[in-house]
Amino acid sequence: MPALTVSDVAESSERAAARIAGLVRETPLDYSPAFSAATGADVWFKLENLQHTGSFKLRGAANRLMTLTPEERAAGCVTASSGNHGAAVAYAMQKLNIAGVIFVPEQTSSVKVDAIRSYGGDVRFFGTDGLDTELHARDYAGQNSMFYVSPYNDAEVMAGQGSCGVEIAAQLPDVDEVFIAIGGGGLISGVGSVLRRHSKSVRIIGCQPSASAVMAHSVEAGEILQLPSAPTLSDGTAGGIEPGAITFDLCKELVDDYVLIDEPEIAAAMRTFMDSQHQLIEGAAAVAIAAMLANAADLKGRKVVILVCGANISRESLLSVIS
Repeated sequence: MPALTVSDVAESSERAAARIAGLVRETPLDYSPAFSAATGADVWFKLENLQHTGSFKLRGAANRLMTLTPEERAAGCVTASSGNHGAAVAYAMQKLNIAGVIFVPEQTSSVKVDAIRSYGGDVRFFGTDGLDTELHARDYAGQNSMFYVSPYNDAEVMAGQGSCGVEIAAQLPDVDEVFIAIGGGGLISGVGSVLRRHSKSVRIIGCQPSASAVMAHSVEAGEILQLPSAPTLSDGTAGGIEPGAITFDLCKELVDDYVLIDEPEIAAAMRTFMDSQHQLIEGAAAVAIAAMLANAADLKGRKVVILVCGANISRESLLSVIS
C-alpha cells in the first residue's frame, strides 16, 4: 500500500467531517484574554475537552465505525485504548448498534474505565504499556474474526481526527501556530494535514511528555523505536507506537518542531488553565498548553491555537495537581 500523502489525509478529513457531523459536536475555538496577555500572542483554545465523551477521540472512532461494511459491523469490533479512545468507540458503538470489546492497560485511570462502561463498553485489561495492549487487541480481533479499530494506525481514524482541523481552518483561517499533543500521532497527522493544505506557512508543533516521548525520539532516529515509558500525568499520550504505523511518515513531514515537557510543567499548565478558563482538562491537554508557554518568547504577535484534547482525569490525579 502506498504511503498516505498530506493531500490524501486532508481530502479524507473533509469527507469525514461531513460524515460524522450528526454524531460529534463542533467544538468552540475560544479566545483567551488571559493567555494572550501573558504571552503577547493571540491565543485560542480548540476545546475538544467539550466534545462528547470528553475528548477528540470520538471523531476518529465515529468515522471508522461509520465506514465499516455491514458484514464488519455484524462481526463486531475490538479496540485498545488508554481510556479516551475506548470511551469514544463504546459511545459510537452504542449509537450505531455495534457490539465489541475494549482492551485497556492495567493501570488505566478509573474515571476512564468507568466512562467506557457507562457507554456499554465491555472492558478487559491487558498489559502495562499501550503498545502491548494494542498488539494483544489486534491478535484477539483476528482470532475472533472481529474488526480491529486502531487508536491511530488507521487511515479512517486519522481522517476523523482531521475533522477537528477542518473546523479550525474555518474558525481561524489565518492561524500561524498550532500546538498539539502527540501519542500515536493520529490527531496531529489528521489536523496537521488539513491545516498544511490550507496554509503552507502554518507551523505545527508536536508536544509530548518527557516521560513518554516515543514519537519525538523516533522521528529524530528516523525509525519507530521501542522505548519504555515512565508514569506521566499525560496518560492519554503515553506508550509505544505500533510497528509500521502510518502516522510516522506524516509526523516526519508535518511537524515543524517537537517540545518535550516535564511533569511539573504539565501540572502547572493544568492549574493555570483551570484558574483562568474555569474548565477541567486532563494531562495530555496540559502538555500542549505547557509547550506553548515554554515557547512564548517566539510567539509574540502570532495567532496561536492550542488543541485542548481532553478533559478526562481521575480525582486522584486532579488532587495531585491542585494540592
